[in-house]
Amino acid sequence: MKRLWLGLLVAGLLLVGALALVGSLNVRDEVDVDATSPLAAAGPRDSLVARGAYLARAGNCMSCHTARGGQSYAGGRAIDTPFGSVFSSNLTPDEQTGLGAWSPAHFWRAMHNGRSRDGRLLSPAFPYPSYTQVTREDSDALFAYLQSLPAVIQPNQPHTLRFPYDTQAALAVWRALYFKPGVYEADSQRSAEWNRGAYLVRGLGHCAACHSARNALGASSNALDLAGGLIPMQNWYAPSLASPHEAGVGDWDRGYIVGLLKTGVSPRASVTGPMAEVVLRSTQYLSDADLGAMAQYLKELAPPPAAPLPAAAPAPAATAARGAGLYEQHCVQCHGEQGQGVSGAYPALAGNRAVTLASTANLVQIVLNGGYAPATDGNPRPFGMPPFMLVMDDNDVAAVLTHIRQSWGNQASLVTPLEASRVRSGNAR
Repeated sequence: MKRLWLGLLVAGLLLVGALALVGSLNVRDEVDVDATSPLAAAGPRDSLVARGAYLARAGNCMSCHTARGGQSYAGGRAIDTPFGSVFSSNLTPDEQTGLGAWSPAHFWRAMHNGRSRDGRLLSPAFPYPSYTQVTREDSDALFAYLQSLPAVIQPNQPHTLRFPYDTQAALAVWRALYFKPGVYEADSQRSAEWNRGAYLVRGLGHCAACHSARNALGASSNALDLAGGLIPMQNWYAPSLASPHEAGVGDWDRGYIVGLLKTGVSPRASVTGPMAEVVLRSTQYLSDADLGAMAQYLKELAPPPAAPLPAAAPAPAATAARGAGLYEQHCVQCHGEQGQGVSGAYPALAGNRAVTLASTANLVQIVLNGGYAPATDGNPRPFGMPPFMLVMDDNDVAAVLTHIRQSWGNQASLVTPLEASRVRSGNAR
């Protein structure tokens, strides 16, 4: 009996200790919103608002905080997660439903600590694990810009997360495990340009939100490695920005990287899928200096350890023949008999890293739903690819993509009908 009570006592003490630890980890570097805290950013109001507008572009804030057909920054867009849907909040200065009653310190705490005005923990679907690196000066400029917008009366929609993910207790545990607040600290061993690029990529750009793999609880084990990962619920693979076999740009000319972020196309690649929206809504509006800084940072990302690519098994003869026939029927007119493409219009498929990625999700997405580069000021009439969802079944999609991945020197694995089916049904994992 004494052992039982001793065991219960130890268990209770461990529980209390764990709760205390979770609590302490959730108030690290906490912002005091009650202290007198004037705007950290100095300068005329108009210039502060203009700076905030630029930073809002850099963070692509409007995309998430504007529902389809809704008013800008009024929230209501559903962000699907593996745990349910999170609805973006109203960022306009309406006092009842938006940020009208917030102070700059409240907004800084949301960016830095992931807490709402009332102290409630925010869902990391709002990427404060990245935004915590934003400086107080930039946070205040962002807030000044949002306060300058027309007020929109639109109540925030409650999230529809499953239990226990809808509880503050679960969020507190998640944050204790995976979130640590901290403003970006410049690396004294690097150039000012590299540090500016790192600040934008890691902070407002929140590139790791897509380009890092996530665990079962939706957290990135190392958000700074940008090693690629499947975007939850979207069934698009955000390739590694460090690996030369995926989307690493270490050997690229800087101008090509800047051009890709500015226009969506370059001599070595073009963007489509979720990245097309990023270029359309965000990076095309950044200054050449900031894009150059981002390019320099991305060029200097440490590549992963070199490893031999596994040999791909050749496709069965029937699949190969079927794929070649489908390519001749639907693809050759634009992409060429040898997969050479048309410069400035249709990408080459021969030697294309996007074609030979280990993940086939993006290829299936493009064949089923079409591929479209963004219409930017630098490329206002991009060429696109029509969808084939109603033309090809899963066996067709698998066969033609296998043909493309194993022709003209490409040596990638075959695509299975099951992979095509998963993407078609929206259940790719």
